[in-house]
Amino acid sequence: MNPITLTTVAEPLIRQALAEDITNEDVSTAAIMPDARSSAVDLIAKADGVLCGLDVFERTFAILDPASRVQRFAQEGSTVCSGQVLATVTGDVRALLSGERVALNYLQRMSGIATYTRRVARLLEGSGTTLVDTRKTTPNMRVFEKEAVRTGGGRNHRYNLSDGVMLKDNHIAAAGGVRQAVAAARAYAPFVRKIEVECETLDQVREAVKAGADIIMLDNMDHTTMAQAVALIDGRAETECSGNIDADNVRAIADLGVDYVSSGALTHSAPILDVSLKHLRMLDEAGINGEGEASTCANAECGEGKQAEQASPSSLCDNSFTAHKCPEHPTVKARR
Repeated sequence: MNPITLTTVAEPLIRQALAEDITNEDVSTAAIMPDARSSAVDLIAKADGVLCGLDVFERTFAILDPASRVQRFAQEGSTVCSGQVLATVTGDVRALLSGERVALNYLQRMSGIATYTRRVARLLEGSGTTLVDTRKTTPNMRVFEKEAVRTGGGRNHRYNLSDGVMLKDNHIAAAGGVRQAVAAARAYAPFVRKIEVECETLDQVREAVKAGADIIMLDNMDHTTMAQAVALIDGRAETECSGNIDADNVRAIADLGVDYVSSGALTHSAPILDVSLKHLRMLDEAGINGEGEASTCANAECGEGKQAEQASPSSLCDNSFTAHKCPEHPTVKARR
């Protein structure tokens, strides 16, 4: 995530999420760990998918413990495999315990959206049509969810109501028609903003073209009607099709020649990507665990490591565990 956006927009929301989870104190952690102690824990994928949200994950722990650190073994936007060690988090054990759920909630949600978006975007490859999201986002999660769409290979439609003019069915009804709505928007909106009109019929498409709309959305039209609408527009406006589009039907419209396909399913229907924090160990100042042994690497292929859970590979995961060996054992310290 852009570092300025992370600080100015995302961080206040992360703080709200932490405050929602810790209204007074984390009773469980306070009971068993009254004092600061250094610790480490591994972030492990429990499913195949696209990783997204590492900056948000890292900032969550940094808010609770500015000295915390996240050592990454996978990159933002990369495909990851079930059982793969993605990162190791070190810091005050109280921060790791108290921030775990919030940090994972963001990472799971963002990675799930990026994974689903990648799946849909691949279905449009070679068509010349760009996949975009909508405003159908979870309240107070838009900055995270739209970032996840970009990471997955989609593009963002307008961010919010201040970002552009979109005249939908109820706007058109309130104005008295397509022509009147476009004229009013043209007179009011700054010249730098495009005007998009939602059309449900070919008659509305004709009106929108004549009124000079910049973008015409073909909303909930059948395939034949959309093809007729694209021919009618004939390049005089950019085109977008929308309405209940998801991974099951997006390929069927790839031949229409529309400029954009918008899908609310990218954000409102994507399942999470299951990730987990495992193998927490206490460290002293030398990085040695409290039982006198080194903190070991959790990589499933590492000879020094613990065996991570591993599921059968899926078509999405294009990595293999041989690509994730860590011969230098980045989390391993010399044994006493």
